[in-house]
Amino acid sequence: MELLDVKNLTFSYPGCKDRALDGVSFTVKKGEFILLCGKSGSGKTTLLSHLKPAMSPHGVKTGVIYYDGVDVSALSEEMQARKIGYVMQNPNRQTVTDKVWHEIAFGPENLGTEPGLMHRQVADISYFFGIDKWFDRDISTLSGGQKQLVNLAAVMAMSPDLLLLDEPTSQLDPIAAEEFMNAIYRINSELGTTVILSEHRIDNVYKYADRVIFMDSGKIVCDCPSKDFARSAYGETAEFLPVPSKIFLSCVGAGDVPITVKDGRSWLEKSLKFRIQYKTEIKNPSEYAAKIKNISFRYSKNAEDILKNCTFSIPRGCIFSIVGGNGQGKSTLLKVISGIHKRYEGKIDLGNHRAVYLPQEAVLLFSKDTVEDELKQMSDSQRDIRRIAKLCQIENLYDKHPYDISAGQQQCVALAKILLVEGADILLLDEVTKGIDPIFKKNFARILKNLCAAGKTIVLVSHDLEFCAEYSDYVGMFFDKTVSGIDSPQTFFSQNNFYTTSAARISRNIIDGAVTAKEIINICKTN
Repeated sequence: MELLDVKNLTFSYPGCKDRALDGVSFTVKKGEFILLCGKSGSGKTTLLSHLKPAMSPHGVKTGVIYYDGVDVSALSEEMQARKIGYVMQNPNRQTVTDKVWHEIAFGPENLGTEPGLMHRQVADISYFFGIDKWFDRDISTLSGGQKQLVNLAAVMAMSPDLLLLDEPTSQLDPIAAEEFMNAIYRINSELGTTVILSEHRIDNVYKYADRVIFMDSGKIVCDCPSKDFARSAYGETAEFLPVPSKIFLSCVGAGDVPITVKDGRSWLEKSLKFRIQYKTEIKNPSEYAAKIKNISFRYSKNAEDILKNCTFSIPRGCIFSIVGGNGQGKSTLLKVISGIHKRYEGKIDLGNHRAVYLPQEAVLLFSKDTVEDELKQMSDSQRDIRRIAKLCQIENLYDKHPYDISAGQQQCVALAKILLVEGADILLLDEVTKGIDPIFKKNFARILKNLCAAGKTIVLVSHDLEFCAEYSDYVGMFFDKTVSGIDSPQTFFSQNNFYTTSAARISRNIIDGAVTAKEIINICKTN
């Protein structure tokens, strides 16, 4: 039976000629798991927000959405709260209380649930998600993954029939993302909740999806079972497939398209007749852009140290990636290196260069009405502005409001702003690939490589292990309040069992040292 029926939905934001949604029509059956994907700015978030009117943006709309046979706009706010759950991309934007228990109880409490029943519901949902052990903690003390689980639990405490999720794992580390997606799968398979999830990190979710809806320029260009999508995807569309599928299709494999790492390994073992050693040239740095020695930092005098005797060096003219779990202190480290936070111990030697910090939320840097004005805010030199705009490929965005462009474009505008800071030779980038589609990531990587070629040094904090493996020169692990284990991406990821790429898992003990899909594909085509 159909739970949702969307008919010819069209929407335009105020003052925009282009349609964010253009004649969108589809149906969703009860209990389905739908993966919504497409390029950044293709209309995914706009579509999700229209499925719950309380979240809908202001603008010009035509078409109709039926929820269980009723026009969704006719549903009361109480009914929307009960029936349609919504989990946002940023876990910090959805919490409204200070304690975990209060956040979970907030929805049922506002719906007037009887206290005894509410207490039982809160206990039930806490046990289901395994958060009972930190039930009394302040939300501010939780990691990003824990916060997102609390958000999910708070939504599910109202027992919705439809769960909408907008890139919920984009700010989670790989292990936390996997745990979160396991929870979503249980909600769908054990509770029968219908799920529509928008996501760019496909590997963690594709195996759970019944259907894939692919969007481009506000239109649905493909709507089919996930297995059919994997078989038929080609060109740019294939970039939205899991790593095992991309490798298989690029090598023109025979048989069913593998979706999981296990299936990908099985296919690769059959395809290669002998074990292969893959080696890359190891770069030995001749010069360092920054030397960090024994730095320690805490947020207040009596608080626990976030950084403790942190010591490492950053080679000049490279992409240096730092990976690690949520809430460990990676962002804090970048802020200390940039001078935003003051260490209480240790030394930071940047030579004669300046380190500038780009925060996770690029929009925090925006205060003007157009992209052009954002750039003019940083420099009076039209020549410098044109040069940086060309480098960051944002020349066609001059007249756009920075809030009306895609997440990837926002990152490029923010990057352009910090490049216009005088003497900015060390760029500290915090989760710059979150919310960016796979195609734009390649474009963004080219920008970063061009910056390195021009003498810039890039320090990248990221949960995107596939991106770090493919484009970094060096990778280090943040753990126990310091950065350690710094090595080449091939050595770093091939020696890790859990904190590694899908490609490394697929090729382990088959192609030693291969950690990216590109490397596996090249080997398969030549052997």
